[in-house]
Amino acid sequence: MLLYADEDFALPAGEELRVRGHDVLTAQEDGQTAMPDAVILARAFALGRVVLTHNRRHYVRLHHRGAAHVGILTASQDSDHLALASRIDGKLASLTPGRWCYRVNRRP
Repeated sequence: MLLYADEDFALPAGEELRVRGHDVLTAQEDGQTAMPDAVILARAFALGRVVLTHNRRHYVRLHHRGAAHVGILTASQDSDHLALASRIDGKLASLTPGRWCYRVNRRP
């Protein structure tokens, strides 16, 4: 799946998602650091990419306000980046790009 990781998303988890076959573009690689969440969401939409973020509150708010996007996947922070990528990969396996907003939680 085409993914857009905002600048607060864990880079090692993004790398692991690449290993698992996902096309991940980071905000840093795209020259979009220090941009407001609305700008990141619009950029991801323009590129046809699902947003990956740890910043749940702001992106869920944008989703509920009707902002255009092709998917938002928020994930709780996890220092085990391989496990985080695995949970995200598992969730993405059941999805196609669309106007959805899901959260992937860390295991207790």
